[in-house]
Amino acid sequence: MHYSYDEPVYLISVVAKILEIHPQTLRQYEKEGLIEPGRTDGKIRLYSRRDIDKIKTILRLTRDMGVNLAGVDIILRLKEKLDELDKLNFELYSKLNKKTQNNDLTIKKNSYDVIIFSKK
Repeated sequence: MHYSYDEPVYLISVVAKILEIHPQTLRQYEKEGLIEPGRTDGKIRLYSRRDIDKIKTILRLTRDMGVNLAGVDIILRLKEKLDELDKLNFELYSKLNKKTQNNDLTIKKNSYDVIIFSKK
């Protein structure tokens, strides 16, 4: 059976075993707001592949780089912002490409900057 990357299907005991950590570590990460596992109606924690990858990042930062959990929180928030900006940048670039292909825009370059002029 194939599950999506974001579908919560792994029990806390399974994730702890996969990552070779204590389940209490996962509970602590949740308490600190670093991860937010899904829950069943019976309140059992379920983790997705995305959650597991995020936990791997947390472990790399704490174990390999010596970052404390407050630092991890800041790094993860900055990474989310960068991902959002990358997505926005890609969308704007795609729109700009469409407009330039349709000859709606002319891009004028000089040695100092790029100026976009709209044809009217």
